[in-house]
Amino acid sequence: MGTAFALPLVGVAFAIAAPRILARADWQEREPVVALWVWQCAVAAVLLCFGLSLLVTAAALCAPLRDRLFWIAPRGVQDSYDLTVGGAWRGVFAAVLVTAAVHVVLHLVREAHIARISRRRRYHELRRAAPPLPYESRQRWRARRAERLLVMESPRPQAWSLPLPRRPLPLPRRPLQLVVSTGAMRRLSQEQLDAVLAHERAHARARHHLLLQSAGALATAFPGASLFTAYADHSARLVELAADDAAAYRHGHLATALALLDLNETRLGASRSVPAAWAPGTPPPPPVEEVAARVDRLLTGAPRLRPLQRLNLTAVGLLMILVPVLVTLAPGLGTLLTMGWRS
Repeated sequence: MGTAFALPLVGVAFAIAAPRILARADWQEREPVVALWVWQCAVAAVLLCFGLSLLVTAAALCAPLRDRLFWIAPRGVQDSYDLTVGGAWRGVFAAVLVTAAVHVVLHLVREAHIARISRRRRYHELRRAAPPLPYESRQRWRARRAERLLVMESPRPQAWSLPLPRRPLPLPRRPLQLVVSTGAMRRLSQEQLDAVLAHERAHARARHHLLLQSAGALATAFPGASLFTAYADHSARLVELAADDAAAYRHGHLATALALLDLNETRLGASRSVPAAWAPGTPPPPPVEEVAARVDRLLTGAPRLRPLQRLNLTAVGLLMILVPVLVTLAPGLGTLLTMGWRS
């Protein structure tokens, strides 16, 4: 049972060290996609530590599961885990781990349910704000399948992506819904509008809304865990930077920065001609400080890391995931090596 108790200690060490190290990493703004990968690997390593600990503890309590896990291994491998040691503590430890797992799953389900309801409500509000054209009544199924861009009548320049509800609408498996206001179409040039749409397509294709939902669920499930709260805070910023980079790669840094400025011109104090009220169904605007920092990054930001540096950071993230697996397999691998040397 030493492995079952060692894995949570490794997970706690990751949860304490990872946010402190990553908070001081100045390369994250230069490589937001790699930074998201490293953050996800740190979170996955912590969850994997507790999940594997639960698996080892369940194997100690359940003989059929234990036999299934070690059915092809030599008998000495199973003995190396000391699954019969621990007594009554095994049940208490398993109960704590199961409670934590159920707690996480319930928060994930809750966040997914709330997000689904919010998306449906926003979609129907947008459909009321953008009534169907006359030809949609005659070719409704064809128009719905071809629908990718919804134009909303609003003087405020806005654009965002909105995942569509799947069941009530005969749409493709993964529909991509982009919403743009008439104010944005009037204010932005064609190149800037293309950059804005590329930004939103990057959000939709990378499924950033799912990443933010899972990060928010972990942060609300364990608000005292600095890793999960830092993961939620940094993810909200990094997904925007990653989408900015995707738009800048296709349409240039200047066009992307100018589009970002025009979309937030009123809030930045450059214009007072647009009403302050936000239309129903629109997402909340980003903080002004965040917008200014993103514009500065696009115009004067540091260059990207070299390919070898990105590869090294990717390998570091993968190594974090491998650590719990190696800790779990260490007793068995040690026994196999000892048996091989003796033979």
